[in-house]
Amino acid sequence: MSRTASAALSTREILDRFHRAMLDKSADDLADLYAPDAAHEFPFLFPGMPERYEGREEVRAGYRAAWGVSRAAPQEIQEICEVVVHESVDPEVITVEQTVCGVVTTTGESLSFPGLLVLRVRNGLIVHARDYMDGVRVAHTTGRRCRQLG
Repeated sequence: MSRTASAALSTREILDRFHRAMLDKSADDLADLYAPDAAHEFPFLFPGMPERYEGREEVRAGYRAAWGVSRAAPQEIQEICEVVVHESVDPEVITVEQTVCGVVTTTGESLSFPGLLVLRVRNGLIVHARDYMDGVRVAHTTGRRCRQLG
């Protein structure tokens, strides 16, 4: 998606495309929603993820790497459910309560990862994202180890 095409999109439309890119594991579709100098932060400990991506191309590279690993991992994300969207008095900001739902392919066990997503969208592009996800639950479900703090 080009910058011109995305400029007409509302904050809600950007959110819908964000979710679609996540479900499709499309790093390109996801990154194309970001401004070139955007930031995407992960304030909570999340195994295998940095604390922050700086810029569209870091988002693209980071998600390509993460999804490359996760394609081989034993989980299949099927939907983003329990989505509650909170509009802000600031028209650029949207806050989303969501749960990523799927299945562990090796056991058939259901999985769910609750999270909170805060997006700032300007001129049809994400300029800042804060992605609060339960990284410990992700690590436990996918068999990743969390580094110890302290």
